[in-house]
Amino acid sequence: MSASVEIRAESDRVPYRSALEAMTLRNAAIAEGTAPELVWLLEHPPVYTAGTSADRAELLDPRFEVVEAGRGGRYTYHGPGQRVGYVLLDLRRRARDVRGFVHALEGWVIATLADVGVESWRADGRIGIWTRDIDGREAKIGAIGVRIRRWVTMHGFSVNLAPDLSHFGGIVPCGIEEYGVTSLARLGVALDSAAWDRALLARLDDFLAQLETPCPKD
Repeated sequence: MSASVEIRAESDRVPYRSALEAMTLRNAAIAEGTAPELVWLLEHPPVYTAGTSADRAELLDPRFEVVEAGRGGRYTYHGPGQRVGYVLLDLRRRARDVRGFVHALEGWVIATLADVGVESWRADGRIGIWTRDIDGREAKIGAIGVRIRRWVTMHGFSVNLAPDLSHFGGIVPCGIEEYGVTSLARLGVALDSAAWDRALLARLDDFLAQLETPCPKD
């Protein structure tokens, strides 16, 4: 099922603006039928990105560059030690179901985290992927933010492998003040980006299969 999807895994950090430009061009090419679908795995130098619902009051300390991302959601942080997955798929070839796409994307990350030994879940009213932190409280370990143009998806998800968690202190991540942010490293799971990519891509066909069926009602 994934044979027609290009997989690109970067070992070098890609500046956010460069990635955004490349993603925008690829989105248009997929919509025009001149390029294959793409799953792009990478890391960025430190950057804060603003989604379409970003509230300036939630930018507490702009110590890094702030970029308007054009995706849904509010402010988030990207940086070294965090693996980002940009997922560019043509939903005209699959179920034209935006909610179903987001649900499947969340499920892909949750299943992969389970494979590496971390239980995680969705939370009603809170965007992202959540787990139990070392203090027993819920904390975000992954972020979700997407955009659909001409039924072709853009952006995707990020998962905290071993970033500097203090960098999240410059924003209210995704507008949620009541909960913290955690990482695999903080939870005692040592996993580099190559190992994460292997675990994630092992679940790619399962993810794509979900896009062929209607989204569950839960």
